[in-house]
Order: sequence, then C-alpha cells, then structure tokens
Amino acid sequence: MTNGMTAKTFTASAWAIALCAAAAAAYLKWLPDVSGLRVNNPRTTKYVDLYVRRSSSRGGKPAVEMKWVPLEEISPYLRCAVLIAEDDRFYSHRGVDWEALRQAAAYNLKRRKLARGASTITQQVARNLFLSPQKSPSQKLLRKLREILIARHLDRSLEKDRILEIYLNIVEWGVGIFGAEAASQAYFEKRALDLSPEEAVALVAALPSPYRLNPGQVPDPVTMRKIDVYLQRMRRAGRLPPPEE
Repeated sequence: MTNGMTAKTFTASAWAIALCAAAAAAYLKWLPDVSGLRVNNPRTTKYVDLYVRRSSSRGGKPAVEMKWVPLEEISPYLRCAVLIAEDDRFYSHRGVDWEALRQAAAYNLKRRKLARGASTITQQVARNLFLSPQKSPSQKLLRKLREILIARHLDRSLEKDRILEIYLNIVEWGVGIFGAEAASQAYFEKRALDLSPEEAVALVAALPSPYRLNPGQVPDPVTMRKIDVYLQRMRRAGRLPPPEE
C-alpha cells in the first residue's frame, strides 16, 4: 500500500513538474526579448508597419514622420499631460493598473462588449511594439492577455522613464505621424521641447482619435472640455503657474 501510494505520489509530482515546465516554456515563448530596448531605440512598430501596409495596398505612397528625441527634449507639459490623461499611476504600478483593469472589466461585462481597455502606458508600448490589432472578441481577449504579460516584462526590464520615452516617441498622432517630435512639427511647427501647456494638452486630447482630431485646429466642444479638465488637473498638481487675474 505504502509503495503504491509513493509511486502514485511520485507520478503526480512528475506530472505537476512537467506541466509547470510546459507552462513556463509557453510563457517565455509569449514574451519578446526586450533587453535591447534599454539602449536601442525601436526603428518601427507594429502600428507603423500596419499603416504602411494599408496605404500601400490602396495604391498610396505612405510617408512616415517619426523622429526620435530623448525624454528631456520633450516638453514637461506634454509629459505631465500624457500621464494625467493616459496613466496617472504610471510611476507606482508595475506595468498594469489592476484596479483600472477591474473597473474596465466590470464596465465591459455590464455592456456585454469590449468597450473599455484600461491599458497603461506600458501596455500601450507593448501593444505598439509587439502586437497587431485583432477583430474577433476571442482574439482581442488573447491579445489583452499577451499585452498584460509583455507590459509586466517591460516593467521588470526597463526603467520607468525609458518606457515613457519610448511611448512618447512611437505613439500615433495622425496619418503617418508617430511620436511627439513629429506631431509637434506637423501641428505647431515647433520642437516638442517648445510646446506650450495649451499645445501639449491639445496633443494629448487628440490621442484617443488621432485620425479624426487635429490638435492644430480649433477643438470641438467635447475636446475643449477635455482640454480644460487636463489643464485644471495639471494646475492642481503644481505643474502650471496659477492663471493670471
């Protein structure tokens, strides 16, 4: 009896170890090698490639505007506005904001559709660099899982400022416009470093709909309210001088 139980226990343990090893191997296969991002700037992204491919398939000649600049050469107003609008707990979470994700899941369940994603800046970097858009609900869920795993991997591998620097240099800001420097030149004819608070916030307010909204034009009422909210939050955070009397 004892020998039989010992053999069964050994077999069960062996299976458990094998399953753990298989799970670990699958997990590692899902994770890209991000070590090079510590010192090397990405030359393209999945979304740049997608834009080029779609434009070319329609017979166009896609022009990509994307100029890399260090984080310190991007307006502090833009950095602050992006954090406030996109991920206000960026420097405290570990790549994923679990509370925001829980709230988004509850919101989506209530409406029975994937209407809210709650992706952090780190998750958006993961998505832009390594993932492609998916259409079906099951594909979207699988991509969200990969996005979370890669974001955690990025957070363990890179410093926060480096992740923010990558994000600000690759995020899509219009047709063929990627990154803060290209967007600043396209919409305001100035360097990203020289953006005013209002210009910086206008750029950030356009992020959810970069193909539809032009930060260089007079905003619609909805966008204008969003810009006012961001400016107020920046002022409360001490990132802006008090308004003139």
